[in-house]
Amino acid sequence: MRRIVVAITGASGSIYGQTLLRELVKLEDKIKSVAVVITDNAKSINNCETNSEFVLEGIAKEYDNKDFMAPFASGSSSYDTMIICPASMGVIGRIAHGFSNDLVTRAADVMLKEKRKLIIVPRETPYNLVHIRNMETLILAGAVICPATPSFYSKPETIDDLVMTVVGRIMSLADIDPKTFKWGEND
Repeated sequence: MRRIVVAITGASGSIYGQTLLRELVKLEDKIKSVAVVITDNAKSINNCETNSEFVLEGIAKEYDNKDFMAPFASGSSSYDTMIICPASMGVIGRIAHGFSNDLVTRAADVMLKEKRKLIIVPRETPYNLVHIRNMETLILAGAVICPATPSFYSKPETIDDLVMTVVGRIMSLADIDPKTFKWGEND
């Protein structure tokens, strides 16, 4: 049974984090728990973008971003995957340079040091050289960078369909079969 951390930070694209959470909690037969950290900026941006608040259901449990006593803040925990979706460039920069000043950055540091899966979903455009170098540093440290770049070959018809092209890819990277479009396999 998997234990997954989902961090939602203050980048535009909170719909990706919301959709990812909704999809993960449907998988109670494969996932034991989903620990959720939502930064204050993420809550503000989500409210601006969706006129709603995050709703956690089922196996999802929220932790405060200042709670260094959360189980996944330690390498002795059994959390195997962390997904930061969306990831702000500020959070990416702090993780890349070892500044563990909150639960999101500490948990990411734990994932890297323990050689566990860390998937970072930046939602920024365009990138500058600092962004690229920070992402390079994280890739070299073992993280997976999965930009929130939707695909179109599944012929998405709605915004939700388009969002699922990214969320499905994130889930695949986390070794979870999203049951979504796969190139050459949906004939």
